[in-house]
Amino acid sequence: MTEKDIAFASIRQLSTLIRTRKISPVELTKIYIERLKKYGEKLGAVVTITEELALKQAKQAEKEIMSGKYRGLLHGIPFGAKDLLATQGIPTTWGAEPYRNQVFNYDATVIKKLYNAGAILVAKLSMVELAGGMGYDDADASFTGPGRNPWNLNFWSGGSSSGPGAAVSAGLVAFAIGSETSGSILTPSAFCGITGLRPTYGLVSRYGAMALSWTLDKLGPMCRTADDCGIVLSAIAGYDPNDETTIKTEFKYSSKSLPKQKLKIGVIKGTTDKAQPEVKQNFEESLKVISEFATLEYDVEFPNYPWGAVVGTIIDAEGASAFYDLIMSGKILELKNKRDKVGGYSMLQVSAVEYLNAMRLRKKMRKALEEFLSKYDAIVAPTRASVAYPIGVDFDKAYPGVSGGPALIPAGNAAGVPAICLPNGFGQNNLPTSIQFMGKALSEKILIQIANAYQDRTDWHLKRPPIDD
Repeated sequence: MTEKDIAFASIRQLSTLIRTRKISPVELTKIYIERLKKYGEKLGAVVTITEELALKQAKQAEKEIMSGKYRGLLHGIPFGAKDLLATQGIPTTWGAEPYRNQVFNYDATVIKKLYNAGAILVAKLSMVELAGGMGYDDADASFTGPGRNPWNLNFWSGGSSSGPGAAVSAGLVAFAIGSETSGSILTPSAFCGITGLRPTYGLVSRYGAMALSWTLDKLGPMCRTADDCGIVLSAIAGYDPNDETTIKTEFKYSSKSLPKQKLKIGVIKGTTDKAQPEVKQNFEESLKVISEFATLEYDVEFPNYPWGAVVGTIIDAEGASAFYDLIMSGKILELKNKRDKVGGYSMLQVSAVEYLNAMRLRKKMRKALEEFLSKYDAIVAPTRASVAYPIGVDFDKAYPGVSGGPALIPAGNAAGVPAICLPNGFGQNNLPTSIQFMGKALSEKILIQIANAYQDRTDWHLKRPPIDD
């Protein structure tokens, strides 16, 4: 394998190379560090390359593996973390100018768990300032500049996990950890042509992660394959006494194989009505593949609730509380995006009655969605109705007449249920399209197995962006 082949290999492939001593953790780490240096700034994907720490961890991993102490599939595997995760002694900037020099004296639980699994932190990756909580309206919403898409540098890598999306897609890290409040794992994964998993709310500890919305925030893996997502989720999931919202359950992933019984997957009615033609065509082709291993039920009526409005109200209220001091001090004006500079002030106007009404309605919505999802092993829809937005254009003007995406993303976040998205073709400007599978709470294992079955039958996840050409 060439260095380029190694950079784009899956976690399972890299682990085999390490265990068979065809490459050492130090050699692998150096490959990714060089790619981070070469392409990170061009993509607006990197805040800090943690070279000194990474090489130290790589040498330790190499020593352990050589002595027969093998921790598992992530031992010696380099990764990147969205820069809202605390890392001891390393800046954690939240993508925002007011926090550019912020340093914590502890590691987030997710970071600790990955260290315990033997993974190597090579970079803190860029993000939209404050995870987009202030309402940004174009791609230039971080002090690192707009996140650029490795498939076409004139287009956005997605938000708010813009750096993880671009870095995984371009082979700058083996995998990354992103966060999602209202689409920030699924959207950049879709736009950049990678596989992203949003876990069930409470499955992964958020201790040490920037809080935007306490009742919506989730952390999850952004990888090349569904199999990789399963491997990473196994390492980071689980109860944490430092996060009272975590649930006392473990996630163990071992087999890519589907269950013996044939699966039932619902196809949401009208999900491509306002999508770009290529998104619709690729989705229909994907359904043909899925029908090879699952029974499809077409024209399924999705529960009709104001998903987006409820999620928006909750984010506004909880985000205004989380960043109250920033807003009231006037330091919000140091943010980069024009809407972010004023968005916090409008968020303060959300009344307690509006917030409580949204939370009450959310309870009914969650129950309705769980009842709906219990009829299927998963439901499927396009992840986004369009390909990535052009840089320099306001989002609402990017693709007139095209709806931003199906209700699944805000619905899944409101209810706290899991979803996995994966590439399924290309659309305008050689940009990736994507599908998502969503299931009931704690259905991650079957969602990953479904995604594995799709990727076993297709090769979209093996495509590489032209950044090396």
